Amino acid sequence: MHGSGLQLALVFLLAAVIAVPLFKRFGLGAVLGYLAAGVALGPDGVGVVRDAEPVLAASEIGVVMMLFVIGLELSLARLKLMRRPVFLTGGLQVAISGAALAAMVALIGLGWKVAIVVGLGLALSSTAFGLQLLAERKALHSGHGRLAFAILLFQDLAAVPLIAAIPLLAHAAAPDAGHPGWALLKAIAALAAVFFGGRYLLRRLFRTAVRIGVPEMQTASALLAVLGAAWVVQLAGLSMGLGAFLAGVLLAESEFRHEIESQIEPFKGLLLGLFFMAVGMSIDLAQVAAEPVLVLLATLLLMAVKFAILFWLGRYPGGLRPREALRLGGVLSLGGEFAFVIFAEAAGAGLLEAAMHNRLLAVVGLSMALTPLLVIALARLLGGHEVAEAAARDFDPIHDHGHPQVIIAGLGRFGQIVARLLVAQKIPFVALDADPATVDALRRSGNVVYFGDPTRPELLRASGAAHARLFINAIDDREASLRTTHLLRHLYPHLRVFARAHDRRHAWQLMDLQVEAFRETFASALEMGREVLVALDVPREVATDRTRRFREHDERLLASHHRIYTDAPALLQALREGRAELEHLFEADQAQPEPDPGPDRGTGARGGAD
Repeated sequence: MHGSGLQLALVFLLAAVIAVPLFKRFGLGAVLGYLAAGVALGPDGVGVVRDAEPVLAASEIGVVMMLFVIGLELSLARLKLMRRPVFLTGGLQVAISGAALAAMVALIGLGWKVAIVVGLGLALSSTAFGLQLLAERKALHSGHGRLAFAILLFQDLAAVPLIAAIPLLAHAAAPDAGHPGWALLKAIAALAAVFFGGRYLLRRLFRTAVRIGVPEMQTASALLAVLGAAWVVQLAGLSMGLGAFLAGVLLAESEFRHEIESQIEPFKGLLLGLFFMAVGMSIDLAQVAAEPVLVLLATLLLMAVKFAILFWLGRYPGGLRPREALRLGGVLSLGGEFAFVIFAEAAGAGLLEAAMHNRLLAVVGLSMALTPLLVIALARLLGGHEVAEAAARDFDPIHDHGHPQVIIAGLGRFGQIVARLLVAQKIPFVALDADPATVDALRRSGNVVYFGDPTRPELLRASGAAHARLFINAIDDREASLRTTHLLRHLYPHLRVFARAHDRRHAWQLMDLQVEAFRETFASALEMGREVLVALDVPREVATDRTRRFREHDERLLASHHRIYTDAPALLQALREGRAELEHLFEADQAQPEPDPGPDRGTGARGGAD
């Protein structure tokens, strides 16, 4: 038994490390690689696994851990802000898709009860697939990524009453099912237990684990939090993932959030890969081969209907641009893992015949296999038009603000801090950004921002650059930053420009254009360095003085190296000399005794640099 178990684990790992890099190499994504590996290992492949159901059940822990980690990224306050997309857009998606698919099922002659169960079961999308595809493309925090997550969250909630209603629809409730009111009471009690446990007990558990100082205790505590919350909720007949997600949300604002996430992440990745392989094993290739046209047409019809509905929901209730709405449809047009559970319950209750049950499982599995290909096709189709769409959007007409004192180009994490300081001082300014998503997000927060490309002369003229006192170039993209600065120097040579520099070389390039360059991480790194010295028992006034002198030394080197930075050998020699000078910078101080810092050493206020 142990030997066969070890061999099976080795086969799974070998298949994963071969298939996933191969599929990634050809741009097909990790999910499709796991699916292909599962098909190859399953009963219709080489037959390493004859029964995929136990593997699928065990691997669902990966989905549970994924939802827990997602919960850690949220908070109750943010979840409250998401109530509109979750309940409005998510509710409309389940209702409209379920009704449309149920009507199609009814048209082929099945009863209304079967049509409702099948329609709503197919309306649900795969949380694991959708979120993994978004994560692979770093789109979880994009417009369509956030809306997709909200819809999936509602679907997870909607699956619970649907599963509970199947025995009632079949008039074949199990003897131990009890009254529906009792089931509702159990669900409320389970959610309350997770809420209070995550709020109070789990934080004490993590404090104890940290205080003990044994690393494996922290790992054990993190796993206990995930699996314990999932188990409590499962006892009440709810989704394990829902319990884990709620536990993650409750711990999102705790001081242990990052530590917990680092402990869970390796388990989540491996078990999620196993889940996708188990789904691949579950695809009934024999059923597909027996009725290839019927299964393929049913799969394409399912994906087309859901895609169209999701596109409409993304455009109007969701407020997405057409490109984003298309991506939303591509990610969520597949069937979901809850369909396996719902259809199994329906078959057990006598609502579905065995042949129809197998067809539906084949359709759901095939839709999962086709979705990564659809997402890749959409990415390639839209990728070439993404810049064109942004460029086709005319820059916003800039209202007459008189003659603004300041113009800020680039409202990313750097530019926003400068803008907030100006707002606090009540200094008017005009803000520009070339990213429509950033502009739209900042406008929703109440900021006055205009969309436009600062490298366009007409936009600079419209923003009042000819009369401004200062131009703050805080653009994220290095090349765009340099092009904007070149244009400013050509059109407005007397305009004073403060520019964000990514590093020393970028700073030198900006200095070539006679602008004042500010390295984006230099000040905050100096501030941390000062506090590091204080933490190492250097008196605060001494640490402050040495930080100031180090800054003067570094800025002097930056200015002197600017003259030779295009001469690589001379620059390398100057860097060596600068390092030698740095090593002797504080030698005179260290030869003298440190002054007595007094009783309040190390208690000074910290700065607020970002």
